[in-house]
Amino acid sequence: MSRPSHFLSAALTSATVVLAPLAATAQGEVNLYSSRHYDTDERLYSDFTEATGITINRIEGKADELIARMQAEGANSPADILLTVDTSRLARAKAAGVLQSIESDVLETRIPAYLQDSDNQWFGFSQRARIIFYDKSNVTNPPQTYAALADPAYKGQVCHRSSTNVYSQTLLASVIERIGEDAARDWAQGVVNNFARKPQGGDTDQLRGLVSGECDISIANTYYFSRAIRTDVDGLSADARANIGWVFPSQDAQGAHMNLSGGGVAANAPNRDNAVRFLEYLASDQAQQYFSAGNDEYPAVPGVALSPSVAALGLFKPDDVSPSDIAKYVPAAQRIFNEVGWE
Repeated sequence: MSRPSHFLSAALTSATVVLAPLAATAQGEVNLYSSRHYDTDERLYSDFTEATGITINRIEGKADELIARMQAEGANSPADILLTVDTSRLARAKAAGVLQSIESDVLETRIPAYLQDSDNQWFGFSQRARIIFYDKSNVTNPPQTYAALADPAYKGQVCHRSSTNVYSQTLLASVIERIGEDAARDWAQGVVNNFARKPQGGDTDQLRGLVSGECDISIANTYYFSRAIRTDVDGLSADARANIGWVFPSQDAQGAHMNLSGGGVAANAPNRDNAVRFLEYLASDQAQQYFSAGNDEYPAVPGVALSPSVAALGLFKPDDVSPSDIAKYVPAAQRIFNEVGWE
């Protein structure tokens, strides 16, 4: 499998994108169950409706709640599409039997194979890199790999989210996938030993910890920092960000860990054809640009220009491990978290 290259070359070639052709004829509706909670996604929905005449009806909620709802609704579920964030949720939806396999030349061609479910039950549409941020005034030799986060040299300096957070779980799951459970347990214990405070808050709070001096090193998804570049985020002004450096880890090895946002067609979709058309629209250049410009994410489709706030973090090598290969280790990751006291 070839490694993705669209973050390795100049990404700001052009902001001009073209919407994949869609027939502008009224064709009913599509019912979307979504755990994405971003206001900027409104543009995705309105443009799809304008281009196709298909009305989008939305039900929003937490991913696990939506999956449970679809299971309870069974064959009577009105859901046509499930959209969610993180590999583990996509895998959970598949395991729960609430998705179905589809055939789409558009999706299979445009979405890289490693960002697709092996049975075509879900497809990735945007990504976030989970990287290392640090206080430039206190850290002169920041960790260059995920493994280095467990180095005793960084004792009392590291901040991270709770073990119950899916970003934490998939990061450890990726470590297990690379080095096995025993070595991953040692790594997790080393990171716990280096904590500056008990795990708490979201990714933005990890970045604010650098500003407040509670932490010298933190781990966060790129889009939280890029968002602060694009728009005002409390506690992350330009002056505050000026003292924050960042490292895309493991550039001489597997590359930076990526979190995936994606979706699939519901198992009992009453508007199946419209659901497939919507997913194909999400893979269009225009929609992919919205993911970057509107929510500071990395597009899943190679070659789509990055927004300035995303490109500002620089070019890097992403890990191309299949999200499915990571997801299967999430239960082991949670067990290890419990064993090492990562709250």
